[in-house]
Amino acid sequence: MRGIAYGVGVGPGDPSMMTLKSVELIRENDVIAVPGKDPKESVAYKIAVQSVPELADKCLIPVYMPMVHDRQVMNENHKKGAKQIEEYLEQGKNVIYLTLGDSTIYCTFTYLQPILEADGYETRLVNGISSFSAAAARLNIPLVEWDEALHVIPAVHKGEEKLDQSGSYVLMKSGSHMKETKELLRESNRDVTVVENCGMETEKIYRSVDEIPDDAGYFSLVIAKEKR
Repeated sequence: MRGIAYGVGVGPGDPSMMTLKSVELIRENDVIAVPGKDPKESVAYKIAVQSVPELADKCLIPVYMPMVHDRQVMNENHKKGAKQIEEYLEQGKNVIYLTLGDSTIYCTFTYLQPILEADGYETRLVNGISSFSAAAARLNIPLVEWDEALHVIPAVHKGEEKLDQSGSYVLMKSGSHMKETKELLRESNRDVTVVENCGMETEKIYRSVDEIPDDAGYFSLVIAKEKR
């Protein structure tokens, strides 16, 4: 029998936020895939190993997932990563792919998932706590109330978005272009809060646009709510 490939969310940063299901799957399986060239340098690995120390002694597969815009290069790396995982699945071993936050939200495993499935392998997604729900809880604010809409927007620095819809906005993956993002936030006239590295030792909180540094880290999540 072939093994199953699991995309497992480990939460946003605090190891105590890992779900029991995620911990259980990591403990019960010997083959763990981790995005990056060096598995033990991966943020997802560093989170998970704190809750599952035996992870350090398991078979770790480095799956290189470069952040590039060249679609051909991306596809080639995705196929290579899928083939790495398939070698173990063919041996009847399950593979647990660790991913930050929730496995259904901008997760690198979902690039591999259609390739694995097209090759005849079974995949399963195991959700974790999302970065934006963790950040809202850390800030002690609701993301949305009553009948408000929630807009989750990636990479708003592209300049194609205006925050002009009713409800609350979550801006993800904009840390590397925070200067442009800040201008967009100023134009929106919303109440803005940011959590950088939520749940990690390096966590920082900014409670206005002016507080946010232009060089805020990649894991900076913005919550922009309508003024009351």
